[in-house]
Amino acid sequence: MAQPKSHEGQPVPNVKFRYRENGEWKETDTNKLFKGRTVAVFSLPGAFTPTCSSTHLPRFNELAPTFKQNGVDEVVCIAVNDPFVMEEWGKSQECDNVFLLPDGNGAFTEQMGMLVDKSDLNFGKRSWRYSMLVRDGVVDKMFIEPDEPGDPFKVSDADTLLNYVNKNARKPDQIALLTREGCAFCAKAKKQLSDAGIVYAEVNLPHTIRTRALGAIAKARTVPQLFVNGELIGGSDAVDQWVAKRKA
Repeated sequence: MAQPKSHEGQPVPNVKFRYRENGEWKETDTNKLFKGRTVAVFSLPGAFTPTCSSTHLPRFNELAPTFKQNGVDEVVCIAVNDPFVMEEWGKSQECDNVFLLPDGNGAFTEQMGMLVDKSDLNFGKRSWRYSMLVRDGVVDKMFIEPDEPGDPFKVSDADTLLNYVNKNARKPDQIALLTREGCAFCAKAKKQLSDAGIVYAEVNLPHTIRTRALGAIAKARTVPQLFVNGELIGGSDAVDQWVAKRKA
């Protein structure tokens, strides 16, 4: 199948959706989702599939607060999966910032011209991978993956859509803290970061690899070690200084 055509400048399809939330059935429709609102939408081939779970959904979830700071009311993920699958996928991904919307019958996706046959993978009918910005029910911009072998993921990512919304949008820092169990200095660093409202990823190093990992990653022998956007900030004293500067 050739790459689907863009629907920029056209209204989104008028469709009703049924979904599951906290174990209960709920219903919404195109009007409720899009009328009078600005919505970032991304669509993908399927829940629990590799690229969708490892990259596409997590990054949209991470950037959702930034989208909202830049005038987007909601971030919605649409996939041709049943409501039970989408609900369980959401739980496994801990993606509270994104509304996972099942298009189980493919009605929305088909009317968008994005329904494709993936029978060769035993998937049946699924969605082409794309993202779009919808303003008051009209498609403002679409980023559609190219017609290439495999599962291309080049233009429908969260960063590309956010750059369209606002190329100067400040994205959240990527922060990681290397730690070990029972380390008082690590506990102090974690409390400092949390008290300052700083979101970070903790990487707890097991004792079997700790020395080699610290030497290879941070050129250090002790924890904690703080990294921000790929840059080594340093150990406990450096964390003190970095958090104090951040709060100033």
